[in-house]
Amino acid sequence: MASGFFAILDDIAALMDDVGVAAKVATKKTAGILGDDLAVNSEKATGFLSSRELPVLWAITKGSLINKLIIVPIALLLNVFFPVAIKVILVLGGFYLAYEGMEKIIEYFFHRSKTGHEVVAEAKEDGADAEKAKVKSAITTDFILSVEIVIIALGTVLEESLMLQILTVSIVALLATIGVYGIVAMIVRMDDIGYKLIKRSNNKGLFAGLGLLLVKSLPIIIRILSVVGTIALILVAGGIFVHNIEYLHHLVPNVASIIKELVIGVVAGLIAIAILTIGKKIVSLFRRDVA
Repeated sequence: MASGFFAILDDIAALMDDVGVAAKVATKKTAGILGDDLAVNSEKATGFLSSRELPVLWAITKGSLINKLIIVPIALLLNVFFPVAIKVILVLGGFYLAYEGMEKIIEYFFHRSKTGHEVVAEAKEDGADAEKAKVKSAITTDFILSVEIVIIALGTVLEESLMLQILTVSIVALLATIGVYGIVAMIVRMDDIGYKLIKRSNNKGLFAGLGLLLVKSLPIIIRILSVVGTIALILVAGGIFVHNIEYLHHLVPNVASIIKELVIGVVAGLIAIAILTIGKKIVSLFRRDVA
């Protein structure tokens, strides 16, 4: 009886060792996409009132956890019964990410900037709705990036037992959420930490200087993350197309992969914007005719 119990403990210990090794390998494989995830979500979690930053970030984090709870079991089931569906989902997600990235670029270069009173008016009238819309957009983007993370993690343990696959993918998914949004939380609260350091040191000494550095650095970091996050969206989209569409994978092999993925992501984003724009016009014309 006792020997059987200890044998079970040995099996569990061996399984956890295997899970630890597999999770480490999977985390290394997903490091690139996790970096993009961090850049994208840092940009999306900013732009709110200071009092709303953490509540908004918590709402996005909860949405991310729900995304993982949905994605992990579906990915495992599809991998067993219908693996081709994973590629279809990834490609559709790639179009969504490319669309988001190119929409931001077009918005920046070609749309008129709002004047100060327009921004204030919108903030008063539509602040809550705008916040909900941004949270929803962040959770949707997180869903696509989470699919990519889960699929890459799953790909590292395809030859292992089902239990090892489940544990490894679940651990990577959880670490991705905690790690990414933990860092995002620290970034968006940099200025508050800085102000507290300045206040506690009476604006004197090393801590005051550090606090001032944090306060002044935040706007610069946010601007950088905004640019990096937009580029990351396009690169991730291009990477999805290159890795999941055989023709694109072998297209212009002498060109650096990052350049190829960027160009393909830009083209996919423009196609998605064109399709959506035409679709909106058709719907608008149809509604006008009906009315």
